Amino acid sequence: MSPVIETQNLVKEFKVGQGFWGSSSRKLRAVDQVSLQVDSGETLGLVGESGSGKSTVGNCILRLVPPTGGKVLFRGENILGMKENRFRSVLGKLQMVFQDPQSSLDPRMTVRKIVGYPLKIQQGIQGRDLTRRVSAVLQDVGLDSGHLDRYPHEFSGGQRQRIGIARALITGPEFVVFDEPTSALDVSVQAQILNLVVRLQEKYNYAYLFISHDLAVVRHISRRIAVMYLGRIVETAPKERFFSNPCHPYSTALIASVPRPDPFRRQTLSVLGGDVPSPMDLPKGCGFAPRCGRVMEQCREVPPPRVRVAEDHWVDCHLYG
Repeated sequence: MSPVIETQNLVKEFKVGQGFWGSSSRKLRAVDQVSLQVDSGETLGLVGESGSGKSTVGNCILRLVPPTGGKVLFRGENILGMKENRFRSVLGKLQMVFQDPQSSLDPRMTVRKIVGYPLKIQQGIQGRDLTRRVSAVLQDVGLDSGHLDRYPHEFSGGQRQRIGIARALITGPEFVVFDEPTSALDVSVQAQILNLVVRLQEKYNYAYLFISHDLAVVRHISRRIAVMYLGRIVETAPKERFFSNPCHPYSTALIASVPRPDPFRRQTLSVLGGDVPSPMDLPKGCGFAPRCGRVMEQCREVPPPRVRVAEDHWVDCHLYG
């Protein structure tokens, strides 16, 4: 059985320093040969520092940003090569929940219109049938029909994110991208939203790509974890193995930088030295070499190989090559 979503050598480049006449010879490679897959009922956590390219991967998968190269396969079919009419027919199966619920909801629209709009556009459902479907999905996310004619500013941040989730789920998707959906929320509300997301997945068998810089959040919700650095996936592993035996020095540093909320288990937090290389002027070899405490001479000259270190555990690093 093929995965719900699979990317093969996905690339996204942006032109930089574009002049008045629209010409530019410089390109920033935000996503560099990214290959990943997500199965039904699975959550793949995508982690990394800000600016590593995580959100761009999610946007490219849904064609919100046109990729420069590579493939995005939905049920084995490349959606990047689809004609517009064909892509519209599968668009309802691919949805996204955005980071900031306040800016991602139209303040001039009621909940009824916000949540029902994708269904109206994609399937032509209107009137009582639309209201019935909207009421049902609101109930799924912990709201009710009494909220139908209210506006986003009348809700709390957590409630607004529930509305955003309802909007994504109204079309019955198979794959959902969550782009840092809890980063703008209080900690107590974060837990409620995460539990809701897990419960909905168990009920409907959704496939999730969960993008976050918060390892504690990713650990709670993910089955597998992929780590991005400077546009590349540097390690992919099942959750338990990733946290018990990280292989890439960057992954090790990320895990060591997470504080433990236990005064009896104190630890020395890791702080990475050096500066992140400019994405406009990447090192010749490994992009992490300027900050790596285990760097070797070949790391500075030769790009690292992709090595399988265990079942479903891959790492791009000369230490294992």
